[in-house]
Amino acid sequence: MVDNIKITILVDNQALGGLASEHGLSLWIGADGRHIMLDTGQGEALEKNAAALGIDLNGTDILVISHGHYDHTGALPYVLAQAPDVEVYCHPEVVQTRYAIRDGEAKSIGMPEPALQTFRDHSPGRVNAVEGPTMLSKNVGVVAAIPRRTAYEDTGGPFYLDPQGQTPDLIEDDLALWIRTDTGVIVCLGCAHAGPINTLQHIRDLTQGARIRAVVGGFHLMDASRVRVDRTIDALVHLEPDLVVPCHCTGKTTFGPLREALGGRMQEGSAGMVLRF
Repeated sequence: MVDNIKITILVDNQALGGLASEHGLSLWIGADGRHIMLDTGQGEALEKNAAALGIDLNGTDILVISHGHYDHTGALPYVLAQAPDVEVYCHPEVVQTRYAIRDGEAKSIGMPEPALQTFRDHSPGRVNAVEGPTMLSKNVGVVAAIPRRTAYEDTGGPFYLDPQGQTPDLIEDDLALWIRTDTGVIVCLGCAHAGPINTLQHIRDLTQGARIRAVVGGFHLMDASRVRVDRTIDALVHLEPDLVVPCHCTGKTTFGPLREALGGRMQEGSAGMVLRF
């Protein structure tokens, strides 16, 4: 089992002093002797924060794209310029055109055109399709095609594949990363559009019932009903994690109920936060 794991939040909606914040997420993960980046944020914060934190992105071994939304892929041109030989792991549908429709107005929320072009120009031999459980190293894996089992979880928003809102976007490219340790599994979420509890339960199934040691990332509860928030928290408490670090799309109004339920096991995520296991 791997130890000496280090997770740095590079981009998040809030940031520690002097760092940039934006609506986006990027995690820098050190495990199994690899430097792994999960998502890139929207594009502006990553370069500044990596420099301020002394992280050389040229040393990125693996880039995992959790799904194809702009706030997770916008800095792809910068990352791929810094690490041209990086191995990329993502679901094939990450390039899907997609929209959010609110108050009758459609907004494009897919991968921005510069990121899309850079992604398509990246060496095909270094882009790895993830359509199910996939190991990145001995103790680090990613998982896609997450079963949607719970009755109370959905994608978390008015997401569509067309600007007319005729075809719902189920965000089939949603994936998560997990790390196996001696005392359980650490799970890193992008947005958990498949549902955070669906995701955690599926990873437990894949790891022979391993306990969930920690969860870091986006829970996408920012627009969720109180019923969904409460049921998610109840299920999370039942899993008995040592640490929960909600970030990005979890929604600040969800932080209070999470803290009330988990106490000191819940820490608000911020760019610049460093977690060691």
